[in-house]
Amino acid sequence: MSELIKVCDVEKYYGEGNNITKAVNRVSFSIDKGEFVGIMGASGSGKSTLLNLLSTIDHVTAGHIYYDGVDITELKSEQVAQFRKNNLGFVFQDFNLLDALTMEENIRLAMTIQNKSKQEIDPVVNSMMQKLGIAEIANKFPYQVSGGQKQRCACARALVNRPKLILADEPTGALDSKSSKMLLDTFTLMNQELHATILMVTHDAFSASYCKRILFLKDGQIFHELVKGEKSRREFLNQILDVLALTGGDSGYAD
Repeated sequence: MSELIKVCDVEKYYGEGNNITKAVNRVSFSIDKGEFVGIMGASGSGKSTLLNLLSTIDHVTAGHIYYDGVDITELKSEQVAQFRKNNLGFVFQDFNLLDALTMEENIRLAMTIQNKSKQEIDPVVNSMMQKLGIAEIANKFPYQVSGGQKQRCACARALVNRPKLILADEPTGALDSKSSKMLLDTFTLMNQELHATILMVTHDAFSASYCKRILFLKDGQIFHELVKGEKSRREFLNQILDVLALTGGDSGYAD
């Protein structure tokens, strides 16, 4: 695999004078194309701040973040907005679907914003809805479908423009256990069959066990790293729970 993201000595501080909080403290790591990486840690560990830095929603205090060799920390504000639109896809905990649009229209909107033509949009959207198992609800509105179906719609919306990276922020947080498993199976399909690179922030060990690699944060620093390798998901889950016991993170475990 080739390297997609390189994070070099990134720091993010809030406040000033004697009231400085080090949310992210000299963090370095890399992510290869096609990886499915999780970030875990207790509340206040810096995981959401790190996701915001990687998504260009927030700016680093120090350090550098590279995407395919491009230093996004050096981009100007208008370049950042263009970079985000062209390279990143997002899956949020609360779906962020527009209630006035059907499921299909919500997905199509992502490509329409990119000024794609109807001839370009139609086959991509139809294919993505088929692959993610939501073609039968194409004409339904968000209030007419389940949370799991909404989240798979959000996944389709994130994927249709073929972004370099999918960023998922607690994507199972608003779902029941059955819908969570369906979504995580969808993430696995996205990663293995559609070759999406995924970075997921989660407090939930069960969700994290679907990842190929996990970075654990504690007090704004990487405390530990786990690689799934050839382990079964059950074995990997047990390893995750052991590390969380050391970090003070919530397991969120439900089988």
